[in-house]
Amino acid sequence: MGIKVLQPGLLTTVQDLGRPGYFHLGIPISGAMDRFALRCANMLVGNDEGAAALEAVFMGPQLEFQSNATVAVTGANLPPKIDGEPAPLWTAFTVKAGQILSFDFLAGGARAYIAVSGGIDTPLYLGSRSTYPIGALGGIDGRPLAADDVVPVGAGRNAKEGATIPETLRRAPGNPAELRVLPGLYWRLITEEAGEGFFSDEWKVAPEADRMGYRFRGGRPLAFNEREQPFGAGSDPSNIVDGCYPYGSIQVPGGTEPIVLHRDAVSGGGYFTIGAVISADMDFIGQLQPNTPTRFVKVDMDAALAARQGRSGTLNRIRAHLS
Repeated sequence: MGIKVLQPGLLTTVQDLGRPGYFHLGIPISGAMDRFALRCANMLVGNDEGAAALEAVFMGPQLEFQSNATVAVTGANLPPKIDGEPAPLWTAFTVKAGQILSFDFLAGGARAYIAVSGGIDTPLYLGSRSTYPIGALGGIDGRPLAADDVVPVGAGRNAKEGATIPETLRRAPGNPAELRVLPGLYWRLITEEAGEGFFSDEWKVAPEADRMGYRFRGGRPLAFNEREQPFGAGSDPSNIVDGCYPYGSIQVPGGTEPIVLHRDAVSGGGYFTIGAVISADMDFIGQLQPNTPTRFVKVDMDAALAARQGRSGTLNRIRAHLS
């Protein structure tokens, strides 16, 4: 038994926590853009936190359940409905066989996570069910959901209907969003004034924002220190000899529009990177809509590690609350 897709929504894919360990081969980690929300949805329905769920972008799918299931929707404010009747967000609820789960209009955020008791049970590819469309890996034939697909579901554990995560434990970006950044190896290529401007300016999310990366516009262009371009680099000051791109890297082609590389990004290239968004804030990017005001905040390694610990502490509090 499974879930029949009546309408797929704008872009709905199967995602889990990704497939680490293959980045050196050019295969990105993929997985949920908002890992926190995915973990929470799975906890609510009694799954392992890394179980596969559905990631819906901007518009929810319409799904007909072929068997009874416990469901939870977290992340974006994309209100769920059962046979047209409202159901709660960040709360476990029951969908019976034959009922249809659909969604109202998006009221905030960008990506919702739909977890089902038992987890989405598509085949594993390199240890993950996550959909990587560019590489045609994972999910349903390596692509987003389409009408008439039947999504397989695993055997569920006993899940408590009505279990909920209080608003005080939910994470979401502010307005303007603040993304903490650890400056990187190539920071030395820009002038001191350019670095100060990057962190003092307000940026906005550009329409080019997807699983590969988020582009930002509105801040001042970067000025580069004069240097002789090394052999193998392009002529533009933002070009480097090809280098590695860690997860969260911020490349700035031509020094004009920063791009934060996200879950499905390439592993290296010939543009310099100004630094990287810290791991604790990467989930926030997945919830940013185009034109969202954003500020980058400079931090050091101690602050980045403290933020990661704080995020882990919030997850521990949720685990304790639900137990």
